Amino acid sequence: QVQLVESGGGLVQPGGSLKLSCTASGSIFSINVMGWYRQAPGKQRELVASITSGGNTNYADSVKGRFTISRDNAKNTVYLQMNSLKPEDTAVYYCNLKAQVMGDIPRNYWGKGTLVTVSS
Repeated sequence: QVQLVESGGGLVQPGGSLKLSCTASGSIFSINVMGWYRQAPGKQRELVASITSGGNTNYADSVKGRFTISRDNAKNTVYLQMNSLKPEDTAVYYCNLKAQVMGDIPRNYWGKGTLVTVSS
């Protein structure tokens, strides 16, 4: 099993910044893709950003130039630096890993989510 612990959410004013973190623990053999998704009230969950083990990144068009995803492979941690936040960024942000634990096939793992609220 893989446990994901997210942190860094909260209330921020428009134009402000937040940094989310997600650390994975457990009998992890390998982590391929690490990413962040978000779900706003009444909307479907959407990909915000992802990063491969080789460092290749992918961003939703709505966050390009404002958000930066990074990872620390030694710590099994993925980060999301969010700048120039807008009210439409308000959502629950979920950490996602495509990982393999010892003796199992690669699977998708999800965090419990952290709320980001952008409001004045």
